[in-house]
Amino acid sequence: MPKQTFLNLPSEKREQIVNAAVEEFAANGLENASTNRIVAQSGISKGSFYQYFEDKQDVFDYLVTLLGEEKQTYFADKRPPDANLDTFGYYRWIIKTGMEFNSSNPRLVQAVSRVLLNEGVYYGKEFEKYRDQTTQALRAMIEQAMQHGEVDPSVDVELAVMVMETWTNAISTYFLREGMQQDDVFEWVRSPETQEKIDKLLYVMEYGLRKTESEFGKD
Repeated sequence: MPKQTFLNLPSEKREQIVNAAVEEFAANGLENASTNRIVAQSGISKGSFYQYFEDKQDVFDYLVTLLGEEKQTYFADKRPPDANLDTFGYYRWIIKTGMEFNSSNPRLVQAVSRVLLNEGVYYGKEFEKYRDQTTQALRAMIEQAMQHGEVDPSVDVELAVMVMETWTNAISTYFLREGMQQDDVFEWVRSPETQEKIDKLLYVMEYGLRKTESEFGKD
């Protein structure tokens, strides 16, 4: 995480350095990212860079934290359209609201997602705690759905978590591949075509886990 010297900088200077790092990771990932390019683009000296951060990994970790904080703030005043949504309806709302958040922060999302998903860092030891938070939330969601009779009780919970996690990452990859090519990412996310695509992706996942109508009638 950044050193206190970075946190003591004026907000405009911090933003300048963050923007340079975002552009570097979005364009080149973590492995091929260059500290020299971040330094050059942010207008600081290399000596100053190491007064602010340990290395490029440290900068990337800060971007992940920053993205998480912004997402938490974004969701703070969001509410599902229907208080009686079932588990899959709620999950669909989370995914679509998350896509809207991504469209309001596209370059930061692209920078972080490129490293986490494309370079496989998300599944590595360094980000195990972040992944654990996600899997715990999905596990609770699946277990609740089973209690409510929405998910086939014969489904393996851990396997179901893996399916939902994989689908979430697949939708994020779709956003990065298609959405980032658009002139107006937010309008693209809100368009009927994109919403239909997301619904179709979620439909495949949902009906692989959901109990069938005939099973609902069984004791």
